[in-house]
Amino acid sequence: MLHILLFIAGFVFLIYGANWLVDGASSLARRFNISGIVIGLTVVSLGTSSPELVVNLVASIKGNADVAMGNILGSNISNIFLILGVSALVYPLAVNKNTRSKEIPFAILAAVILGVVANDMLIDGIPGSMIRRSDGIVLMAFFILFMYYIFSIARLRETREIPVIKTFSLWKSVLLVVTGTGGLVLGGKWIVDGAVAIALLAGMREATVSLTIVAIGTSLPELATCVVAAIKRNTDIVIGNVIGSNIFNVFFVLGISAVVKPIPFDKALNYDMGAGILAPVILLIFLHLSRNNIMFRWQGAVFVLLYVIYIAILLIRDFQLTANLFH
Repeated sequence: MLHILLFIAGFVFLIYGANWLVDGASSLARRFNISGIVIGLTVVSLGTSSPELVVNLVASIKGNADVAMGNILGSNISNIFLILGVSALVYPLAVNKNTRSKEIPFAILAAVILGVVANDMLIDGIPGSMIRRSDGIVLMAFFILFMYYIFSIARLRETREIPVIKTFSLWKSVLLVVTGTGGLVLGGKWIVDGAVAIALLAGMREATVSLTIVAIGTSLPELATCVVAAIKRNTDIVIGNVIGSNIFNVFFVLGISAVVKPIPFDKALNYDMGAGILAPVILLIFLHLSRNNIMFRWQGAVFVLLYVIYIAILLIRDFQLTANLFH
């Protein structure tokens, strides 16, 4: 009963937190003449990636490798297919040209690098695969490079006028960002705790729980933030948040997790690794094919459908693996 109450309360915190974070971040962007895409790629992305960071650090310390890897892979897949898809259904997403040509390819690079550092068995031919501390340091180095790029363009990037942005005082804008982030983290944790307890009672494998329930739960801040931003026609924050979160998750969250404790990698997760690489590639293809770099509602519907197919295949695989254990 307690898990159900926390699950419901989590959504309340999530919705209010998303509103406060978007309003505070947008106000900061306006006050400092910084584009919405930059705010989305930094403040909002870091704030909404906090649940992944908390879950992964705890999982790394406890040695739950499937939770750590499943959380990142599942979150990055849901960020693009589910969150961008739903956001585009709410309102067509106009994408900055630099985002299409630079940030999205950087997200693809992050997914590819993760596939390389995680697959020692396939690439080096050694027994067992693991993301070692040295790999974590490499990931953190790429994160620093990404942050240098973002801040170097912070005042150079042109952005579309964002309609109806409330401008608050500096202290209130910061307070909204901090309070909104806190609400997102707390709400996300309560939702994950409740959902995981229910899922485990249903007999799902830990890896599948991490790729689905935990990944979706820790991505709920991104989903709530992006939907609210889409409703407010703040499309720069939508795209920046999703792409920034994917980059943060690999380079920052997984980098820190591996430095804290090396993470063993199960080669069965290569299916999900492939989906994580394919998602931003499809996004890039869609944007190249569409006019004016706009992601339309029908493309959003395709993304949501692809996510449903991915989850269905994942559950079928889980059922087959579970059934094999009993034979």
